[in-house]
Amino acid sequence: MSPPFVFPQTLIALEENSGDDASHLSVQDLTCVSSLRPPDLEEFVKGVSFDLSDKELFCVEEQDVFDRIYSLVKGFGELTLSCKLNIVESLRSNFSVLLPNIDSLFRAPTSPGVHDGSRVLDRVNSHRNAFKIYTFFLIHVVISQEATSSSGNTTKVPSNGRKKHPASSWNWEAQRGRILNLIANSLEINLSLLFGSSDPDDNYLSFVVRSSLSMFENPTLLKDADAKEALCRVIGTCATKYHYLAQSCASILHLLHKHDFVVTHLADAAAWAEKKYSDGSLCISLIREIGRTNPKDYVKDTAGAENIGRFLVELADRLPKLISTNIGLLVPHFGGESYKIRNALVGVLGKLVAKAFNDIEGEVSTKSIRLRTKQAMLEILLERARDVSAYTRSRVLQVWAELCEEHSVTIGLWNEVAVVAAGRLEDKSAIVRKSALSLLIMMLQHNPFGPQLRVTSFEATLKEYTKKLNELEPNRFSESVLDASQLDRDSGNEDDEKAEGPKKQDDSLTDSCVAQEDEQSTQMDSSVPDVGNLEQTRTLIASLEAGLRFSRCISDTMPTLVQLMASSSATDVENTILLLMRCKQFQIDGSEACLRKMLPLVFSQDKSICEAVENAFVTIYITKNPLETAKNLIALAVDSNIGDLAALEFIVGALVSKGDISASTVSALWDYFCFNVSGTSAERCRGALSVLCMAAKSSADILSSHLQDIIDIGFGRWAKVEPLLARTACIALQRLSAVDQKNLLTSHGSRLFGVLDSLITGSWIPEHIWYAAADKAISTIYAIHPSPETLAADLVIRSHNSVFGVDGLQNDNNVLNAVQVSKLSRFLFVISHVAMNQLVYIESCVRKIQKDKAKKEKMAAEGQNVDSNCKPKEDDINAELGVAATEDAVLDILSERAEKEIVSSPSTEKNLIGYCAPFLSKLCRNFILMQKYPELQASGMLALCRLMIIDANFCEANLQLLFTVVESAPSETVRSNCTIALGDLAVRFPNLLEPWTENMYSRLHDPSLSVRKNAVLVLSHLILNDMMKVKGHINEMAMRLEDEDERISNLAKLFFHELSKKGNNPIYNLLPDILGKLANQDLKRESFFNIMQFLIGSIKKDKQMEALVEKLCHRFSGVTDARQWENISYCLSQLSFTDKGIKKLIELFKVYEHVLSNDTVMDHFRSIINKGKKFAKPELKSCIEEFEGKIDKFHVDKKEQELTARNAAAHQQKTDAMKNIILGNNIQEESNESEGAEAGEVMDPSMEGTSDAPSNQNTLKPVESEECSHASSEVIQLEPCDDDEVQSPQFVPKGTTKLRAKKSSCASVKAESHAGTMRSTRSRKR
Repeated sequence: MSPPFVFPQTLIALEENSGDDASHLSVQDLTCVSSLRPPDLEEFVKGVSFDLSDKELFCVEEQDVFDRIYSLVKGFGELTLSCKLNIVESLRSNFSVLLPNIDSLFRAPTSPGVHDGSRVLDRVNSHRNAFKIYTFFLIHVVISQEATSSSGNTTKVPSNGRKKHPASSWNWEAQRGRILNLIANSLEINLSLLFGSSDPDDNYLSFVVRSSLSMFENPTLLKDADAKEALCRVIGTCATKYHYLAQSCASILHLLHKHDFVVTHLADAAAWAEKKYSDGSLCISLIREIGRTNPKDYVKDTAGAENIGRFLVELADRLPKLISTNIGLLVPHFGGESYKIRNALVGVLGKLVAKAFNDIEGEVSTKSIRLRTKQAMLEILLERARDVSAYTRSRVLQVWAELCEEHSVTIGLWNEVAVVAAGRLEDKSAIVRKSALSLLIMMLQHNPFGPQLRVTSFEATLKEYTKKLNELEPNRFSESVLDASQLDRDSGNEDDEKAEGPKKQDDSLTDSCVAQEDEQSTQMDSSVPDVGNLEQTRTLIASLEAGLRFSRCISDTMPTLVQLMASSSATDVENTILLLMRCKQFQIDGSEACLRKMLPLVFSQDKSICEAVENAFVTIYITKNPLETAKNLIALAVDSNIGDLAALEFIVGALVSKGDISASTVSALWDYFCFNVSGTSAERCRGALSVLCMAAKSSADILSSHLQDIIDIGFGRWAKVEPLLARTACIALQRLSAVDQKNLLTSHGSRLFGVLDSLITGSWIPEHIWYAAADKAISTIYAIHPSPETLAADLVIRSHNSVFGVDGLQNDNNVLNAVQVSKLSRFLFVISHVAMNQLVYIESCVRKIQKDKAKKEKMAAEGQNVDSNCKPKEDDINAELGVAATEDAVLDILSERAEKEIVSSPSTEKNLIGYCAPFLSKLCRNFILMQKYPELQASGMLALCRLMIIDANFCEANLQLLFTVVESAPSETVRSNCTIALGDLAVRFPNLLEPWTENMYSRLHDPSLSVRKNAVLVLSHLILNDMMKVKGHINEMAMRLEDEDERISNLAKLFFHELSKKGNNPIYNLLPDILGKLANQDLKRESFFNIMQFLIGSIKKDKQMEALVEKLCHRFSGVTDARQWENISYCLSQLSFTDKGIKKLIELFKVYEHVLSNDTVMDHFRSIINKGKKFAKPELKSCIEEFEGKIDKFHVDKKEQELTARNAAAHQQKTDAMKNIILGNNIQEESNESEGAEAGEVMDPSMEGTSDAPSNQNTLKPVESEECSHASSEVIQLEPCDDDEVQSPQFVPKGTTKLRAKKSSCASVKAESHAGTMRSTRSRKR
């Protein structure tokens, strides 16, 4: 009998135990396979295969066969493909035959005899040995071949081997699957027959589990479905059937921490074990081990935490009921620091809620427990929406979205989830906001309340059903009263008591009513169908109330969604647009208005946002029905403001170019414009023409087919009904192509200009519309008329005569009192707008001449000279003489002269506009009249600004007037217009406006919101386009960061954000100056901190941050105010410190050491130190700690010095007061003695006046010096005094000499002696 086989730790370990020791089977005679020639190797393999097939199955335990098989398995990688195939097939076939024999071991009939028992035992031992050996060698064959395949070393097969055995005969993937499945099958037979107990020995199980889990580390092997399934069976069987749990769990967890690709496969193994044996011990053991792990360990091992989390989610997906009963082991990890584990637990709860509680079988008590467990899980999910980690908050919202999609959220919980999602829209993290938006989209898509969620519809339906409920309740109560009349005759009391019952039950709904509610909610309409009994009606009412709350919750988020559309995150904008589209689909209140605010986003620099806006626009407004599409576009054009119209024009133009707006849609728009569609109003007509004008910007041919209709309808009777129609018609005429303009002039020229003339000079358009219409009408004249200046001159003269008459301005000094204000306002508008259009016309003519000249030069350069008479020699001469440059100079002179002649002419005679300019200037200087007529002032100042833009001399002459008006005009409209005009003047005449820069910045402090907003816009435009230098007044713009109006504050933030992108970030250079000037402003501390925090946040470069450290530290030396110390230290604390920055701060300690006594300054320095410790390396960290101790010690020393100085000053003050008291007492004694000595002397009455004067003076001196200490004042009060009035003694203030004190004391003594003598004399006289 062969010795028993024991599984070694490694394959080579079988060689180490070779020798005569027969305790267990080992290798005795090793054959080196690599040294054999190919023919010899094949013969060797054939010999082994023959022995395995010819002898008994137990021959493998014979020493010779065992040694030869070991030699082949050890050198398996060096075998040829045919040799591999032979040895693998032999081992596998023998093992597959051995397995059925094990079951029949004890069933085989045996003859009675003495040695029968020992013979059976020997047979069992042989089977066990062979079973182990076959398992050992087959597993090592797989490991060896996989190692060879993964290393990329392909076996080199000799040529003769290839010829005899093609490569196709060796398919390792198929062999591997068969071998592993055979191993798995071997574990599923009754091994207790071999091993004598229910479980095999640990040596065998340890080898199988260890080898199988090592194969899990090969991702290529796991891609083979058969091999992976076999490995999962091996692991599951060993751990579950043979109770090899502890070691298996430890190895599995080790694998999970090490590799991420094994997560799903190991979860499959655990799920297979539970399904096969109805035993979840493997899964429970893994959960228990994970639950026992210290949560802090997951903080260190982030990759392992993520893998463990994924594994838990996979388990919950596969075994939801099992995990739900053991979830308590994992809940404590919600308090851990690893957000990845919390994310996983949230995902686990989501899987459990969706899958673990779907069955309705079981006892009532069990169902109650499961419902409570589910409710607890849902509460945890709601609570985790406020997790400290943004990743966890985002994951919670994603889980809720999954639950909504799977219809696992009850109607009672629906609104709570909606409120949580709406609140997370304002989360500081972009990923949370994205998840919240996705959740709301999912909730709308799967809402249980119906396809329409209008609040008014819910309220109306709810009102009807509530009325129906009130009708049903009295019938029920009357029946109950009749039934109970025999017990209690007092039916009135019963009615009162029962009337309260239904009202209380309305607030509580069970989840069992959800199915009924879903069916009934689809029947909501005005007819109020009969839904059944009282309980069903209550259920429907509760459903309606829930739907109403949900609709209101979504509609309340509209302001937040508008803010999100202005977010800097592209994902916020894109998902917000998707949510608004879904809201529009379900008719949420306010969604239509919010979608219109989406239109300006088409101008975004982010291409993804532009595409999202265009896609949303096409989805919502462009339909398959051309009439419906036209109707949508007309509604947008009619109700949009100026900004939205510009965005709409851009989108329509882009869609026309792409072909998304078809020709049939354009035709439908013309039908609306021509009133061919029934029910078309004048407003819709105007909207249709407006959309057509937008489309004509991309394709001008759209307007060519309806020129007659544009004139007839645009300026006909409908223009009086809809005044803006004429303005839109003017825009359409300007969009005509050059060919269409010529055709229009030929066929309808005179009529068209007559209509435009009547529009400008007539009065058939309302006052508030006339200005916009006249603006476009004048522009149209200059756009299509061949000589617009002649027609414009006639317009100006006609408008002038309608106001002043034929005599003109010079013959009527009191003209302002004689004309109507409205006519004068219109006249001023006409002359100013004609002047502006004349300027634009001159510039366009110059550009046209230059363009033609450049075209001719290009043709001449290509040898295609237009003029055949010009000779090349003449061209060369002209070039040498500089004729071309002279032509350019002449053109510039002529254009400059033409521009100047618009307002002022060098000749003695003034031109048409120049004739009115002095009058306009005089009119605007009449402030009394302007205040009396604010509309006239608005029109007059607008005209004045336009003329100033045209002419430099006129601008210089009226600049003082303009700034006076912009500062003192009572009308904010006038101030806003003038502020905007200042921006245009700064662009055209920068040198003239440069001295007035400070006055332009002062508009930022205007009390009017509109003026401040326009000032911010104007200055932003000028500075960002390099038209105005950023001078020392930029602090005024910085103060607008904390403006009371949010829009102005956002505009200021946008300005500084764009400014930081220019060049080398000008904010870096401006920051110290802004800091110094803001410190002198009367700003709240919080506002100052917010401004500086924002500005410092726009500086990103480390070098600039390091330089700012030095600049700010040096500012401490030039400042003595404690508040400025605090401001500078706060700015320092907001910097992003690097290693160099920290070192520089430490080096400059001497510069700011004197400010460290301030507590607030110290707090800011401590925050800098705390930030530095987070990123510092060990060497720098020690320096920071040393620096921290240094400033703390210096702070304490400084505080002690200040305390000592204060105590010394108080002590000195007290000492001086005591000296004065003593000196006063001595003087009092001397005066008493002198009074006694001179008591007999009689004073001259004439000296009475002179003696009183010094006495009075000395009496006042102690009153002037009352600034003594509290201690000295107490001493003074205790001094004895003969008189009733207590007189304070004199003391010498600090800085005076004792000599002066003595002189004053002597003077007081003399005065007192004189006064005493006079009193005694008077008494004697009496």
